[in-house]
Amino acid sequence: MIEVDHLSKTYYVHKKAPGLAASIRSLFVRKRVAKEAVRDASFRIAGGEIVGLIGANGAGKTTLVKMLAGIIYPTAGDATVLGYTPWKRDNRLRRQIALIMGQKAQLWWDLPAGDSFLLLKEIYQIPATSFRENLDYLSKVLGVQSELHVQVRRLSLGERMKMELIAALLHRPRVVFLDEPTIGLDLTAQRAIRDFILEYREAHRPAMIVTSHYMEDIERLCERILILRNGEIVYDGSLREVVDTYATHKLIVAHLKKSEGASEKKLDLTELGDVEEQTDDVIRLQVARDRVAATASRILASYSVADLTIEEIEIGAIIERIQSAQESTNS
Repeated sequence: MIEVDHLSKTYYVHKKAPGLAASIRSLFVRKRVAKEAVRDASFRIAGGEIVGLIGANGAGKTTLVKMLAGIIYPTAGDATVLGYTPWKRDNRLRRQIALIMGQKAQLWWDLPAGDSFLLLKEIYQIPATSFRENLDYLSKVLGVQSELHVQVRRLSLGERMKMELIAALLHRPRVVFLDEPTIGLDLTAQRAIRDFILEYREAHRPAMIVTSHYMEDIERLCERILILRNGEIVYDGSLREVVDTYATHKLIVAHLKKSEGASEKKLDLTELGDVEEQTDDVIRLQVARDRVAATASRILASYSVADLTIEEIEIGAIIERIQSAQESTNS
């Protein structure tokens, strides 16, 4: 559904030194600096896929999403969404896509969400029967049926975000762009929106791109991720591959019985791995994957252990490691 070939976007910004003299000088001579927001991006996304777009602030995630949604023009390269070039803004495409931005509102602040939905019904030319079915389904799943007639500005942030989701999905788009859909929400609201996105994917099989700084969003929603660094895609693959390829260590966590503490130092833990924590109550040790079983056995033999777990390293830390490795390679 989405095909991207060598897509790039370069911005030119004016650079000026501080001070009055520099301000006067810039009236006559202005220095322009090129900023590559997206550089030579290529990938494909099929129907039913939810692909996570990951990167630091300024990595180019939102710029890439906006190009695919047709909001901004690329500098070079090509892309098609459902067979259309998005920045040509063909209405046949715009009726089949949706863009949800957690930091931007599309609903009218002083109107009830229900009134905004009626306007969107006319904009997207949704048949009355389909509109009522879609609205009933979305509001019921998201649990906001009783808030449809309340002014948007009187809703909580979580309720407003749910209304934004309904507004974007009323016309049942085949491609959905979700830019920070859970930003600023509490844990309960985040979980509800993640569950809804997964349910919607199962019911309608759209192609979805999700950008988020919350790794729980990515882990819960996405089987495949794209990692951007300075506008360039440095990784395109499954989350499972990330763990298998880049997670060279596991974390052993041993909770000790009160009678015997880690302070007795029966083992020199630094010889076994990287010690994250060592107290009278707990040992946290990063160990190479091929030494996990042997190290766990030595800890169990040397200490009175109340509980021992072996955990994967957090996916966020692994992604940081990928980005750091790429930076080292490029330098």
